[in-house]
Amino acid sequence: MGGSTCSSPKTTTKHKTFTGAGNLIKLLPTGTVFLFQFLNPVFTNNGHCSTVNKYLSAILIGISGFSCFFASFTDSYTGSDGQTHYAVVTPKGLWPSTNSDSVDLSAYKLRDGDFVHAFLSLIVFAVVSLLDTNTVRCFYPGFESAEKVLLQVLPPIIGVIASTVFVMFPNNRHGIGYPSSSSDSSKDSDKS
Repeated sequence: MGGSTCSSPKTTTKHKTFTGAGNLIKLLPTGTVFLFQFLNPVFTNNGHCSTVNKYLSAILIGISGFSCFFASFTDSYTGSDGQTHYAVVTPKGLWPSTNSDSVDLSAYKLRDGDFVHAFLSLIVFAVVSLLDTNTVRCFYPGFESAEKVLLQVLPPIIGVIASTVFVMFPNNRHGIGYPSSSSDSSKDSDKS
């Protein structure tokens, strides 16, 4: 019995660590970040931009940033048909509410935490995208040599701040790309 008492704090710490890491992964939509990382070298011509490259890259950054922000206002539920459905979070619940005969969609109401998570997602994506080597070379090439320390220090600092806030206030949404589990989706939405 002494062994189980001793392992309980370790298990709790381990569980909190993995939960925090999982929540951090949900901070940015993986597909959006992957798409940005894939297209940015092409759109910026590997940092050797013409005017067209700058416009294309700016559009990519804007659309990707909006995607990261908007994803915080989506959630999913398992409908009466047994399928996972995705919807936008509103002050009254989820919209659109198809196949929700057995699900109380008002439990998924918009919360203040959704705005915090959206803002953090946007900040983290801005750091990732605007301090990307190709973006720096394209939009502000003098910054790369003059502010090299800032380029190295700022991303980890923003990451630590966002991670800390995100671990302290976990996101219980199962947005687009993160399927809900039928057993905890309504419990998670009620928390807050």
